[in-house]
Amino acid sequence: MGDLSLWTVVALVAASFLAGWVDAVVGGGGLIQLPALLLGLPGATPAQLLATNKLASICGTSTSALTFYTRVRPDLRTAVPLAVAAFAGSAAGAVVATHIPRSAFNPIILVALVAVGAYTLLKPSLGAATALRFRGRRHLAAALGTGAAIGFYDGALGPGTGSFFVFALVGLMGYAFLEASAKAKIANFATNLAALAVFVPHGAVLWGIGIPMGLANVAGGYLGARTAVARGSGFVRVVFIVVVSGFIVRIGGQLLGLW
Repeated sequence: MGDLSLWTVVALVAASFLAGWVDAVVGGGGLIQLPALLLGLPGATPAQLLATNKLASICGTSTSALTFYTRVRPDLRTAVPLAVAAFAGSAAGAVVATHIPRSAFNPIILVALVAVGAYTLLKPSLGAATALRFRGRRHLAAALGTGAAIGFYDGALGPGTGSFFVFALVGLMGYAFLEASAKAKIANFATNLAALAVFVPHGAVLWGIGIPMGLANVAGGYLGARTAVARGSGFVRVVFIVVVSGFIVRIGGQLLGLW
């Protein structure tokens, strides 16, 4: 961090704050934070960038998860199995990540985001109130499957993980957006922790810039969680559509070679 300019540090910290706010409200802050690290630290290795991103992210997700829990009180009978499965999936994804060409994921992610965004936009009542689609063992199986699948994706690639958690909890399981965001934060904390369990022993984390970015992410996550709780599911739905639309533009433009 010693060779970074003051403006670079300020820009990275500001990006981390914004990422924490977006991640707390609806997920997907990594698509703000990781590109900022790519631009600000051109000499860092991919492992260092991913590890530092995870360090900053886990600071924010832990704060927003705690804030959501104290104010929304999500049902831990669903949140805990979801998080455990997500942790296992993320660890597995991190192990196989080096064997998968990351470029192959962008078209898949783009199609998924378009489908998610269109489905949410065309169903105004989606996520307005909790109306669970499964009960008992089927509900638990859906939570475990969701956690494992999205956790694996986060370990292998990562962008948009929080948004995919929110949509799966709303569209598949029937939760309201606010309740889904609360559970998504707990699961996302687990996936970040799993990734750091792999990265830290290998010395990949850039602590000098990762710590101030983590503190900024904490502030953004706390403010975002409070905003989401105060404004309710309708507000979260609007932010969700805006963020997903932004992801579509960014990834679509990247595939078309626009940036």
